[in-house]
Amino acid sequence: MDMTARRPYRRASEQTRRTELIAATQELVAEGGPANATVRAIAARAGVTAGLIRHYFQSKEELVRAAYLCLMEGMTAQSAAALDSVGTVPEARLAAFVATSLGPPVMEAAAVGLWAGFVHKVQSTPELLAVHEAVYLDYRGMLQSLIAALPRLATEVQQRAEAIACNAVIDGLWLEGSILSHAFAPGEIPAIGLRSVGAILGVDLLAHAPQYSHIGKTLP
Repeated sequence: MDMTARRPYRRASEQTRRTELIAATQELVAEGGPANATVRAIAARAGVTAGLIRHYFQSKEELVRAAYLCLMEGMTAQSAAALDSVGTVPEARLAAFVATSLGPPVMEAAAVGLWAGFVHKVQSTPELLAVHEAVYLDYRGMLQSLIAALPRLATEVQQRAEAIACNAVIDGLWLEGSILSHAFAPGEIPAIGLRSVGAILGVDLLAHAPQYSHIGKTLP
């Protein structure tokens, strides 16, 4: 797509316009990194004037932060939403959270491509680093609360360390499963994640995820 090609202008609510500007920014970052998301390019992609962007965001940097926050919070929210339909059994809730984190739409090439477009700027941009840290701690906090609910004895210090380790496993599988989806059988990545997280915690998560349990039995 020609990033300078302007979409037809139309009136929209403030929230709709902000959402459209964030989406345009994400598209441009995915295509060429944050440097590709100039004010002119964002305006053209969203079908607005550059001046109108200033009405919704004080600066391009604020808009880029909002786009990164939207991406990261969106993936966390999708994982958390899986808890709404699995009842109260702690193992089943943790299994649903892990499996959802390792399946579409959380785990897909477009998501990791967009994430990669942002991440090389995180260390050099304090505001982006703050967004990254906040979302990481939020996701890890959810994971730790699910671990704490398991029927076993474990100190808070142990649960924190386990949450860090489990998060690292999920992150690694998410990255490779998104980039190299063709290299894995359907359901293989979630099954490996469930077995690996379960091994760290000493619980059988595959037994609480029947859609993956048969795959888990074939793993070496």
